[in-house]
Formats: sequence, C-alpha cells, structure tokens
Amino acid sequence: MDADLPKLLSIVVPAHNEARGIAHAIEVIVGTLASCGMNLEVIVVDDGSRDDTFVRVRDLSLRDARIKGLRFTRNFGKEAALLAGLRVAAGAAVVTIDADLQHPPALITSMIEEWRKGAMVVDAVKRSRENDSVLTRLRAGLFNSLLSRLGGIKLENASDFKLLDRVVVDTITRGLPERQRFYRGLADWVGYRHASVPFDVAPRLEGQGKWSLWKLFNLATTAIVSFTSAPLQIVTVLGLLTLGFGFLVGADALISWFQGRAVSGFATTIITFLIVGSFIMISLGIIGEYIAKIYDEIKARPSYLVESVVGFDKDETLRVESGRRRQLVPTDGNDT
Repeated sequence: MDADLPKLLSIVVPAHNEARGIAHAIEVIVGTLASCGMNLEVIVVDDGSRDDTFVRVRDLSLRDARIKGLRFTRNFGKEAALLAGLRVAAGAAVVTIDADLQHPPALITSMIEEWRKGAMVVDAVKRSRENDSVLTRLRAGLFNSLLSRLGGIKLENASDFKLLDRVVVDTITRGLPERQRFYRGLADWVGYRHASVPFDVAPRLEGQGKWSLWKLFNLATTAIVSFTSAPLQIVTVLGLLTLGFGFLVGADALISWFQGRAVSGFATTIITFLIVGSFIMISLGIIGEYIAKIYDEIKARPSYLVESVVGFDKDETLRVESGRRRQLVPTDGNDT
C-alpha cells in the first residue's frame, strides 16, 4: 500500500445479546493486534440487544478510546449491523469479525499481509467446521453451493470474516444503493482483487448462536433474490411442464373419444388439477418473493436506526440512511 495512506485498521464487530462474552472478545482482538503495525479502532454495533451488551461496550470505551460503539433502536439484523459498521469505519482497511470469537483474531495479521501485497478483499475461508453440527454443515453447504451456482458468485466455505480495502468499503457503502443486502455476496460481486486465508471455525466460548432457521431462510431468500433471477426461470419451466402434461392428457382423451371408449377422466382430472395447482402456487410464491423485495426497496426506509453512540469524537459523524438521502447525525462523544 502507499506510504501516505493512514495506517488505521478498523475492526467492525456486529453483536446481538453478547453481554457475557463481548468484553473478552474485544480484549482478545485488541491484544492480538497490538503488534500488527497499525493504529486500531474497534467498532461494536449492538444490533438491538436485550441484555447489557452496549453497557459493556460503553464501559470499555471509557477506558480505551480505540473502542467505539453504536446501538440500534431494535434488532435490524446482522446485514444492517455490518453496513452500519462499514459506514462509520475510518480505517484504510476494515475487518469484519463475529463477536463470538469463532473467527480467530490471530488470523487478521495474515489478512493484513495479503492486503499489503495488493489484495483489495481478503476472505477468511472456512477450512473445517468440526465444531458445527451435521445439520448446520449440510445447511451451510447447500446454501453456499446453491447461491454459487445460481448467482455466479464464489461462496464455497465463505464467511463474514473479511478484510476490505478502503476503496472497496466506499464502493459497498456508497456505490451500491440497495437496502436488502447480502454482505458476503457483495464483497465478491464488486470484483476487486481477492485473496483468501483458510481458518478452522473455533467453538463458541460464551452464549449460543443467534441464527434461527427462519432467519437463515430469510437471509437465503434475500441472497438469492438479490443476485440472480434464475428462480423466475423456474416459473417458465413449470409452465412448459404443465403444457406438456396438458398435451398428454388431451391426446389420451381424444384417442379414447375416437375409439369410442368412455374417458376414464376422474382420476386424470384430479391429478391434473393437483399438478397444475401446485405449479401455479409455486410460481406465484417465487414471483411474490421478487415483488416483496421490490416493495421493500421502493419504500426507501433506512436499513437501520441508531439509538445511542459512544466513543466517537466531537468532530465525527455517524452516517445514517434516511429516506432517499443520507442523514448526518452528529455525536457529542458520549452515550446519547
């Protein structure tokens, strides 16, 4: 990297109900990066926690000015937390990492080395998931392979543990206006020079995972709808299958009629209605998902709302989306 770039490394940590382990996680991150050769800021985004996560962050910020935090008014989801952290991060490079330490902070030094060699996006790629259940591994494998094939982006063993150059951060936060976001996909889609560093997923030290099956389903839907229109082609395929089945049933009925046989049509009619009805409902569901995403986009509501901030200087601002423009919310350096 150029010598005149500010040597500040920003660490973005999305957190939701992590009061039991957030202090330890930050201490490990700060301690691990003490000798990385860069100045450091740690930004914790409290995604509407119902426990004392933000209280812990505020206490740490009062003792260490490098630690900053912002709290959402409610739970907006991890994608919104990542977006908020990237928007306020000031570093020449920004690392996104989970608060549960399943992403090993020690790997960040290797990511910095790849960045200094010229990589604009450094992906931490999961080498093994031995600490995950079989169901979790199957679910993640199915999701990543499906989106990789349909969306044309590389997500095999991908994670949210990444290092982004300032240019990439600005592109994602300012150049991409969409509100329904999938961070892993966007980091690959922008197309800048990539490098990867393998890691093993560590066990959680505190608490439990926050991803329910329904949240994972919503994330998968957002990811697929955001990056590919392939499911809409399924509607066409189902229509062609229905048309072919209709020709077969019609031909059978005509042959029976010409041969003077009674049409044995009751069972055939019932099966036809069931198949056609199922195809119609599936098609409407697929189209409905796309319409729902379009509806969310045109409402132009902000991706998140910030309730409190801590650790930011008086001359700093937090960029918060407001309608079709970005609203600047000044901070006074205190929890407001």
